[in-house]
Amino acid sequence: MQLNDQPLTRTLRAALASKKILLMTHLVLGYPSFAVNREVVRRMVTAGVDLIELQIPFSEPVADGPMILKANQESISSGVTVAGCLEFAAEVIAAHGIPFLFMTYYNILFKYGVEDFVSLAREIGIKGFIVPDLPPEEGKEFLEITRAAGLAPIQIFAPTSTPERMRYLAGHGDGFIYCVARRGVTGSKTDFDTDFADYMVRCRAATDLPLAVGFGIRNRDDVASLVGRADIAVIGTETIRLVDSRGPGAVEEFIAGLR
Repeated sequence: MQLNDQPLTRTLRAALASKKILLMTHLVLGYPSFAVNREVVRRMVTAGVDLIELQIPFSEPVADGPMILKANQESISSGVTVAGCLEFAAEVIAAHGIPFLFMTYYNILFKYGVEDFVSLAREIGIKGFIVPDLPPEEGKEFLEITRAAGLAPIQIFAPTSTPERMRYLAGHGDGFIYCVARRGVTGSKTDFDTDFADYMVRCRAATDLPLAVGFGIRNRDDVASLVGRADIAVIGTETIRLVDSRGPGAVEEFIAGLR
């Protein structure tokens, strides 16, 4: 298996030389506002997060659970646009020295124009994309344009993926592989049991890319259970829940206590 040398992959491998596991966080752009997003990003970076996925809101976020679905809907209802998301992303990328990714659904890219969107994302410093509703079989144009721009098209493994499917997906991915911890949508509790351990062994055997695990990562114990199995713990719903209930200030303490 040839070691992947894509820029984002190199950045992550370098970070893993000094950390047992990296932390990736998620936020929905424009929810509850860009002003709050700005403060949350600042506090996440201060707390030591290693990379952040910026979700461009979409009306039908099929992979997301109730909390993130609500955030998408309220962001759109408040008038947030793709252009506004790009402008905000450019601002936070310029202000913070960690990798930022775009997470969204393919309709957004298609409507904007894939080539124009990827070109602008590269220009503002985005390092990769997570597009959960675009399998490689339907994403040839996106994959070609993204690779040509030097950006990482993140591919997604699921517990139901066969070893053959995992190798196929990994062959079209770069940066890292996003391993969905369980079936279903984001936000529910995940059990890190024997079945999960076996799943991670299958993920590791399918690719040399770093492995990120998301869906249901809520606390320090969850992150600790991933050490030695995965390279990146993804925290999504929990930070949105914290901002809703206690404000942006709670995020910094939460992230700092995860490892």
